[in-house]
Formats: sequence, structure tokens, C-alpha cells
Amino acid sequence: MHYLNATDDAISRSRADEQTNAAAAVFKSWELPMLPKHPTRHKTEKSPTGNRLPPSKPITPHTVGKHLNFNSSDCGSRFTATSNILSSEYPQSKAIGEKSNWNSQDADFNGFPVGHVSNLLWDYCKVEGKGLGPKQKLASLPLDSQENLILNDLIYCLSGIRGEYIEPQPRDLQAKGMDKYKTHFSVDKELDKSLKEIVHEILPLASHFMGIQRAVAATEQSGQVINALNAELIRIRKDFYVLLAQAEEQLSDKELTLAKLHYYLQPTTWLMDDIFITVSEIQLQHLQGGAVLSHLCARIKQLESDQSTRNAFIELASKAAVPYMKMLKLWIQKGVIVDSKREFLVEDNKNIHLAELSPDEYWEKRYTLRSKCIPTFLEMQSDRILRTGKYIQVIRQCGKQVMNTMVFNLEFDPTNDQHVPVINDAYFFAAHTLYDVLINDHDLMGHMQSIKRYLLLNQGDFIMQFMDVCEEELSKNIGSVQPLKLDNLLGLSLSLSSARSDPHKNNLHCGLLPLDYFTQMSQLNKQDQEEPSGFQSFVFTYEVNWPISLVINRTVMTQYQMLFRQLFYCKHVERQLCKSWKEYSMKITPHESCVLMVRQRMMNTIQDLEYYMMVEIIEPNWKIFIEKMKKIQNLEMLLSLQSDFLYLCLRDNMLAESSHFNRAVFKLCEICLKFCKFIQCESKPDEMIAFGEQVKCFDVEFTDTLITFLKQIKKLSGNNITDRCMNLLHRINFNGFYTDKILNDY
Repeated sequence: MHYLNATDDAISRSRADEQTNAAAAVFKSWELPMLPKHPTRHKTEKSPTGNRLPPSKPITPHTVGKHLNFNSSDCGSRFTATSNILSSEYPQSKAIGEKSNWNSQDADFNGFPVGHVSNLLWDYCKVEGKGLGPKQKLASLPLDSQENLILNDLIYCLSGIRGEYIEPQPRDLQAKGMDKYKTHFSVDKELDKSLKEIVHEILPLASHFMGIQRAVAATEQSGQVINALNAELIRIRKDFYVLLAQAEEQLSDKELTLAKLHYYLQPTTWLMDDIFITVSEIQLQHLQGGAVLSHLCARIKQLESDQSTRNAFIELASKAAVPYMKMLKLWIQKGVIVDSKREFLVEDNKNIHLAELSPDEYWEKRYTLRSKCIPTFLEMQSDRILRTGKYIQVIRQCGKQVMNTMVFNLEFDPTNDQHVPVINDAYFFAAHTLYDVLINDHDLMGHMQSIKRYLLLNQGDFIMQFMDVCEEELSKNIGSVQPLKLDNLLGLSLSLSSARSDPHKNNLHCGLLPLDYFTQMSQLNKQDQEEPSGFQSFVFTYEVNWPISLVINRTVMTQYQMLFRQLFYCKHVERQLCKSWKEYSMKITPHESCVLMVRQRMMNTIQDLEYYMMVEIIEPNWKIFIEKMKKIQNLEMLLSLQSDFLYLCLRDNMLAESSHFNRAVFKLCEICLKFCKFIQCESKPDEMIAFGEQVKCFDVEFTDTLITFLKQIKKLSGNNITDRCMNLLHRINFNGFYTDKILNDY
């Protein structure tokens, strides 16, 4: 038995000399230092059990050496030397999958050119001269000798070097999915069956470890997040080499068995398996930036039952998120994006300039969100992150210097949400600073008062003056109206009214929309459209400059214009009823009392509508809006208050509900205008009978339409006695004249 052991040692030393000489020839061609022929091993103090391998824990960055009190630089084994050579001195080669000029006939079993070595890894490349000595027949050796030889080969394979009895099989270059990163091995058939089973259980670790290295090499320079993840994987690789060096040391001291190696490598195998699956999926799905972080967070949630592996993935995710969080910090603190690989969740469309677009279009299109690059842990804050950087950008464009004295300790920890308060603080600071700029430097409050004065008809003398001077022009067909003339008449009206002292009066302009206000509401509510008329197409527009357009944007202006058009149209109908009665009262007709009664009911209804909209809805809501606006301190609250104000006004004015209400109001106004036009026509004495019948027809049509409108209000309000729409019903039906008709068939 002693003779056999001595023979085995001699054979092992002979094979080691041959392999070292072969490797020396290769290293000489690379002009790199040769691996030491007889490395000086670091002797560690044995534990009471004689075990120097790490306890049953998976490898995590910086834990192997710390746990064993073992410094890899003190170990002169071939594995630490190999890792140092490959990581520091070996010339950089092209990554896997990168095109190069080579003949496929000269390719090795991996599909790479002969002599090509994957970036920073061995990858089982053939080394000329290795294994030239005679290969021993395992069947002729005892079990202990077989185990020593196969352990030596196994450690070689785990480090990415070909063995004598364990050889990697050529990879299928046409493989799909994760199979393209896997390595399959063939074990010598003469190896004892019991040993072979253990070897097959350990070899997946070699396949996964090498697959991780291939994925790292293939994703080199694929973005800051990928680079940070790869750097952490390289640190794990170094710790793995330390573990192999310790295993080799015990093998040389004849203290390592195959079962012992398998036992202590099991946790590491599980960890490498999970890492291999993760990095392979990242590579196969072409994930980048925030998508990589989302994938890592998803894996962490799946590993709730395996705490040790979960901790390793938490470390991976934290390190990979460092460059992403730096980009985030720069954006929310200075409004600057440094993202050459398009990894960040905010995209800067640099080809869009403020001078080429309207302010609100520029605001919406210059900086946008990349949905694919939003990490899952930032999904809830993505809109706030976007707005924070935008606000900082606006402040800088206004010539203000952003002096944020807060400390931004922005880091990502998958176990908590410590980044959320930092983002919120940055957001509120930016919103408050921008709000101060809008209020103090750009007179936002003055602009809001001007909008109420003109678009909500608060400036009564101006509206009457404008309608007097523009009535002739607005009475024309829309194609005959001259916008330039309207603007001139608008300027005249402003100068003749008390609005001449308004510093923002020049922001007001006239507009003609190709549809009336009811058709506009029909489009918004997806109802049937009607052909527009000329007078009904008029609208005021209030133009503001940047950055006031952040508050008074296109959407907000459209809502103000909807309120204006309904008020303006009702005011126009009221004026026509007054004008027609003045002209008709000069005539002597037998139907004067009937005409007076119909006209008065029409006038009361239109005036009640105006009073309800302006006094009961707009005025109290506006007062609440302004009072709250004086107390807030950031832009977000201002936008929310304005949105609530407009919603309440549109809802209570029946402009946000079904267009049946708009149709009823519009039809009532149309009947009134037709009636005014009818009674202004000259009628001959023999036509008086027909005239009286026509007046009765107008009376019936108006009454039926009004009753239908009141029924709709009552149905909408239901039993809610606090609904303001009921105020309109009681105001129109103040004396109970329509009560019986409303209750009939209700």
C-alpha cells in the first residue's frame, strides 16, 4: 500500500511538471510571468476537527477570506496565481459574440479561434503541450488513487482549466436560451461509479461559474448598471478562487475527500445556480439600466425562503444600483442627466427646443419617462422624480440659482425604502422654490385675477362694452368675420373700460373656433356633433409666457374657455331678448301681451341660468380657491387646487356631465334667438293670425324644452338636497308654475 501511494505521488509530480512546462510555453508566448512550479503554500492553523474548509455557507463578496482569516495574497497556489494573471496582466480580448476576422476551421471546441481566450477567464481553452505524458488507466488504480486524481481534475475544471479525466464537451453554437452559456462535461468511464456520481453533482458548479463569466464578458461596456453588476460578480469570482485554493491546499495535505468537497461546495453551488440563472436572463432579455435592477429585485422576492442566497442578491442589487442612484441624485438635485447608454428613467429629448414649440408642449415633450427603464422600487415615485428635475430646470431657466442645502444621501437598499424620503424632500424643495419664483417674480396671482376678469366675465363693464362694439362683426358668418378687426375692437373695449389699468390686458386675444360650445362638449363626451354657427364660435384666449404656462397650460385654458363660451352665449341671448323687445314694443299689435309673456319667461330663464353659474357656482368656488392658494407653498398643491376648482365649476354648471344638459341649455338659447328674430320681422295685418299661432308654438316649444331640462336636473339631484343643481330648479320654478308639469310622468 505504501508502494502504491509513493507511486501515485511520483506520477502526480511528473504530471504536474509536464503541465507546468506546457503552461510555461504558452505564458512565454504571451510574455507573462510563469506560474510558480512549486508554490509555497500558506499554512493555516487546524481547527480541533482538522477541518480548514469554510463552514457550510455560500460565497458572498468579501466573506470567504474574512471568515477564514485567510489572505488570498499569501497563497501561492496555481488558482490564485491564475486569477491574478487573468484579471490584471492578461491582454484584453474581444467579448463573446463580438465579430472578429478568423477562420471557423481554426476554431476550438467553444467556437472561438485557436488561441482565443474569453475576456478575464480560461473557458477551458486548449493549451498545447498539456497532458503529453501518459494518461493513467483509472481501472488499474485503487479507489483512493482514483479519488486523488479526480479531485485534482475537478479543481482544475472548477477554475476553468481542462482536466485529464474530466473534459468539457463542445458547446452547441446553435443552442437557444440559457443552454448557450452552459458547459457539459464527460467523465472518464473507468472512474468508480460511486465517485462518478459525486463528480456529476459537483460539475454543475463549474458550468454555472463559467457561464457567469461568459455572461460578464459578453455584457462588457453595456452600461453603468451592468458594469457595476459585473464588478461585483468579479469580486465573487475572486472569492471563489480563494475557496479553490484552500481546497487544493487540503488536497496536497491529503486531507480532502470527494464527499467532503461536495458537502462544503453545496451552498456555493446553490448560490452560483441562482446567479447563473439571473445573469443569463439579463443577457438573453437584453436588459439594461433600470430593467436590470427590477430583475434583481424580483429575484430577491423569489428567494424569501433562502436567506443566505437572498443576502448575496441584496448585495448584488445594492452595488449594481450605485451608478443609477448617482444619476438619480444628479437629476433631482441639479436637473442634469448624464446617461450615454439610455439607462435612466428620464429621457432628455435634446432635439426639442423651447423656441420651436409652445411652452406647454415643450414642458411635456422635452423630458419624458422611459417606462422600460423604471425600476420597480421607483415606480410609485417616477412621476415625482420627473417633475422634480423639471422644476429645477425651470428655476435655472428663469435665471435663479438653486441653493439646496439638504444632504442627499441617496442609496438603494432592497430591504427598505430609505430612498423615498430623500426623493420626497427633493421634490418639495423644488416645487416650493418654483412656486416662489412664479408668485414673486412672474406675478402669478395677477394672471389668475385677469383670467377671472375676462374669461369668467367678472369685468362687467368691459364685457358690455365689447359686445356693443363687436355685435355687428360677430353677427356675420364665421367665414366673413375678420379676426384682426376683432382684436382692434378688443383693444378699444379694454381702453374704454376699467380694465385699462390691468397690467396683463395685452395677454387677452380673440379667437374663432370651428365649432360652437355645444359641439365642443359633444366631442369631449363623444356625442353626435352638430354644425357650428358663426357667432357661437367666438372665444377669448389668454396667452402667457414661460414659466406661467406651467400653471395656465393648454388643458387648463380649454376648461376656462368652456365656461366662458357658455356664459358668453347666455349673455348674448339675454342681450338679443332685450333688443328685440325694444324694437317690438314700438309696434302696436293685438298679440302684444302674448309676446310679452313668452319673452319674459325666456328672459327670466336665461337670467336665472347666468345668476346660477356666476354667483352660486363660480364666485364661491373662486373665493375658496384664492384663499387656499395664498396658504400653499408648492406648485403641486397649486395645480391640484386649480384642477379642483375647474372640476367643481364644470360639474355644477353641467359641463362635466352627460351632454343632455348641454343640449337642453343650448336648445333653450336657440329657441330664444329664433323667437327674437321672428318678432323683429315685419308682419302685415292679414298675417297677424298666423303670427299669433307662431308665438304660441314658440311658447309650447320653449316650455317643453324647459320642463325636460328641469326633470333632468331633478333626476340628477335625486334625494340629495345639498346638490346645487336643485338651486337652479327652485330659482326657475320659484312660484311653482312648472311644478305640476315636472311631477307629471316623473
